[in-house]
Amino acid sequence: MRRVVRSVAANHRHTRWFSTAAIPGPCIVQKRGADILHDPWFNKDTGFPLTERDRLGLRGLLPPRIVSFEQQYARFMESYRSLEKNTEGQPDHAVALAKWRILNRLHDRNETLYYRVLIDNIEDFAPIIYTPTVGLVCQNYSGLFRRPRGMYFSAKDKGEMMSMIYNWPAQSVDMIVITDGSRILGLGDLGVQGIGIPIGKLDVYVAAAGMNPQRVLPVMLDVGTSNQELLKNPLYLGLRQPRLEGEEYLAIVDEFMEAVRTRWPKAIVQFEDFQMKWAFETLERYRKKFCMFNDDIQGTAGVALAGILGALRAQGRPMTDLMRQKVVVVGAGSAGLGVLNMAVQAISRMAGANGVCPKHQFYLIDKDGLITKERKNLDPSAAPFARHPEETDGLKEGANIVEVVRKLKPDVLLGLSGRGGIFNEEVLKAMGESDSPRPAIFAMSNPTLNAECTPAEAFKYAGENIVFASGSPFQNVDLGNGKVGHVNQANNMYLFPGIGLGALLSGARLITDDMLQAAAECLASYMTDKEISEGVLYPSIGSIREITAEVGAAVVREAVAGGLAEGHRDVGLKELRCMSKEETVEYVKRSMWFPIYSPLVHSK
Repeated sequence: MRRVVRSVAANHRHTRWFSTAAIPGPCIVQKRGADILHDPWFNKDTGFPLTERDRLGLRGLLPPRIVSFEQQYARFMESYRSLEKNTEGQPDHAVALAKWRILNRLHDRNETLYYRVLIDNIEDFAPIIYTPTVGLVCQNYSGLFRRPRGMYFSAKDKGEMMSMIYNWPAQSVDMIVITDGSRILGLGDLGVQGIGIPIGKLDVYVAAAGMNPQRVLPVMLDVGTSNQELLKNPLYLGLRQPRLEGEEYLAIVDEFMEAVRTRWPKAIVQFEDFQMKWAFETLERYRKKFCMFNDDIQGTAGVALAGILGALRAQGRPMTDLMRQKVVVVGAGSAGLGVLNMAVQAISRMAGANGVCPKHQFYLIDKDGLITKERKNLDPSAAPFARHPEETDGLKEGANIVEVVRKLKPDVLLGLSGRGGIFNEEVLKAMGESDSPRPAIFAMSNPTLNAECTPAEAFKYAGENIVFASGSPFQNVDLGNGKVGHVNQANNMYLFPGIGLGALLSGARLITDDMLQAAAECLASYMTDKEISEGVLYPSIGSIREITAEVGAAVVREAVAGGLAEGHRDVGLKELRCMSKEETVEYVKRSMWFPIYSPLVHSK
């Protein structure tokens, strides 16, 4: 295993986590010759020194010139910039896939160099390995497939998963991201092609949280697909059968979770892009038995809550005023309901501190309009947020977005509908007439085409005084006269790496609502008052490791306070309890893996 080398040095863009003076310890390998060159965990390409070439049987298998890590890095970046230049003017999707391919080829060949490039250029590369390009990759994954990454468990493997889990070569796994491919971003059922999501998420874990890439595992749970186009596609790599449902489906997930617990009892499992009914079902089924969380429900909710709390600060109000915020959520799926549940929990948490009776002014809209108690066949998950007729200011069941916004004049309009352009000119102009001194508009659906509105439309129709956030990356808006309309990316990337890392380093038995609340509140407090006043709710992606360290430390402290921490490796519970806030942050920072070539020694 490559030793972690950690320290902080500034460069011209952001903080880097490495030491130029430290010499990594040796790594013992059982391979020689071409087997080393074909293993991306150990391959250094032309970077092997002569002594290693001799002891590993590499003489003659590589060109004679030895190229330093820094030279390899510069060469790759030159190739990438050349690609950018050569693809100017081509369709956006073609350019995005070309960028993904060049990064993926490096990932397949040399993981150390890949992750160093990723960490140092995370602002440029996050949209390629993660949202929004990952959606395009999933749509085309069967055609893009070249070599396997991660593990695939299918409905045909029932009864075999306990033995299959031992096929994974790593002896230890800290973090697992799993999907069943049933609701990939806003693209729907993509079946086995959804594996691109766990792969991308775990790349973010490595880059943002310093998870060791040799200790992470992307998993696809293939229970079939109901996407007829995929079933007819001759290139499709998954099971050609309709999706399992009911107890048959749950039996497959149960078997996988038990297999994971048997081999890696301390591993954290993140559920990703499950359709709503299974997202909520599996969360409730496993959260009290396993150290797991659902990013679509809880991660999205945390980032949205942090944005709402930031919007409160932008209005010059304390975060405890959350219960007085009028919030309209458009989209009653797992993400929308997750936001509302977490916001209500936050209010209860705040009320517990000051004795105020928790109330809220949250309103939920789905494809059929405003949800009230008069709704027939009301979904049980949405029922807690269905309003009584006397609470809607005269609005009727099924009122559309324009009617709701005009009548209620909300402080926050939050879109998680998956429907592009649903915040049209009428809706945005109505938000411009909000009672709030600084209305907040969150168009959070992914990928880019599914955003409820663009930032340019929001600032044009709702006014220059709004606070705006999107799920996918957009450019800031030039408002003229030297003014800038800041575009905040309400990206789960700000939270899930810290949640996973904090749970790991605390040795938490479970991931609780309080731990998630602590993560969201930490993110909401991260920005300075000056930044908030300018409409900046979230920090730069370039400082993601700093953010993750703070969020991770908040999760560690909450796990300790909640009696759920057991310690991690050589840091016991007693030490965790004695750490100050600053010491906890430092503990998280020094636990982060950083990519650097280690000397390789062959074990006979």
